[in-house]
Amino acid sequence: MSTLAVALSFSSPLAAFADKPLTSSGSSAAGTRVNSDPESLLRYGLPINSKEVRDIQGSVESAKSNLKTRRLNFAKGDVNNAKTQLVSNKDKLFKQIPASRKEAAEATYAKMLADIPPLEAALNEETSSGSGSLQERAALDKANALQSVLSRDLSTFEELMVPESFKREIPAEYAGLPALQGRAEVSMILTRPDGTKFNVDGKNYDEVKLKMVIDGYNAPLTGGNFVDLVNKGWYDKKPITRADGFVTQMGDPDKENEAGIHGYVPTGSTKVRNIPLEVSLKGDKELLYGITSEDDGRGYAAAVLPFQAYGALGMAREEYEADSASSQFFWLLFESDLTPAGKNLLDGRYSCFGYTVEGADLLKAVKEGDVVASAKVTNGLENLKTR
Repeated sequence: MSTLAVALSFSSPLAAFADKPLTSSGSSAAGTRVNSDPESLLRYGLPINSKEVRDIQGSVESAKSNLKTRRLNFAKGDVNNAKTQLVSNKDKLFKQIPASRKEAAEATYAKMLADIPPLEAALNEETSSGSGSLQERAALDKANALQSVLSRDLSTFEELMVPESFKREIPAEYAGLPALQGRAEVSMILTRPDGTKFNVDGKNYDEVKLKMVIDGYNAPLTGGNFVDLVNKGWYDKKPITRADGFVTQMGDPDKENEAGIHGYVPTGSTKVRNIPLEVSLKGDKELLYGITSEDDGRGYAAAVLPFQAYGALGMAREEYEADSASSQFFWLLFESDLTPAGKNLLDGRYSCFGYTVEGADLLKAVKEGDVVASAKVTNGLENLKTR
C-alpha cells in the first residue's frame, strides 16, 4: 500500500483497525466526554485567548447539549448565564476586538443579545407543552434551531477577535503553494449517476448537500490547496473512490492506475503538486511540517483540529511519505462510542483541515461511484494567497 491509489494508508498501529471504522478522540482519559461538535471544535481552533468569550461559549454549548438530552431547566440556566456573561463582560470583550472590526463586532454583539429572548420563549413553550405532544416536538425543534443561530453568531464574534497581526509562518521550502490565511466555506453537492436516491435512516434524498468550513488558521497549506482545487473546478464530476464506513474519500484522477498519476498536476507542469503533512498541536506557536507528531517524539500531544467530529476533513497521503498529499481527501465517519477516549490514531499523522458543518449525517449513504455534481467556494476566497 504505497501509492495514493489506496490513499488513506494504515501504518502498523492502524493495521488492527483497517477492517472496521476507526474513530478518534482528543481526550486524554477514559470516560472523558468527547467533543464531537464541529462548530465547537472550530471555535476552539481560533487563535484567541479570551476567558470571557470562552465562558460564554461554554454556556451556549452546554445549552445545546442539554437540549439534546431534554434537560430543559438546565438549558434555560445555560441561556441565562450566556446572557448575563454577555452583558457583564461587554467592556472586556470589546477590549479584545481589533479597532478595524469594532463596528462589525457591535452589530454581531447586538445580534447575539437579540437571539436570546426568542430562544428563552421557545424553551418556556417547550416546558409548558404536554410530554410527547406534537406541540412539545415543535417547540423543541424551534429551540434547537434558535440555539444554532446563537451559536453561529457567537462563532462570528469570536472570529472578529482574532488579532489582525496573526499569520502563520510557512517555511520557505513551501513557497509557491497556495495558502489560506483565515477560513473559507465550501459547498459541495453529490449525486448518483443512476438517479437512485440516497437513503438516510429511511428518508430518501435526491442529492447530498454539504457545507464545509476550511481552517487556514491551523492548516494554511492543506486548506489552501483544497480551496484552490475547489475554485479551479478540480473536484467537479469526479467520483467517490472509497466509502467503507470508516471514511468517504475522493480526489484521485486515475483510480484505475492507467497513467500512474494520483494527484493534481498544475497547467504547464508535468509533476504532481504535493503538499506537506501539516499539523497544529496545542501549545505550539508554529505548525509541525513534514513529520508526524509521533516521529517528532510527541505522539501524546493533542491536535488543535482533532479528528473527532463526523465529517472531519483529512488529506490522504502515502503511508511512508509524509509530504505526499495532493488532491485526495477524506471525510472521517466518526463515531465517538467506538473509540476509547485518548486512543486517537489519526491526530498528528494526517492533516485535518476543517469540518463538515451541514449535511454530515448524509455521508453515511454515499457510495463508491457517486459523483460531485458541483463544488464551490462560497465564502473566504479572498483569504487564499499564493506567495
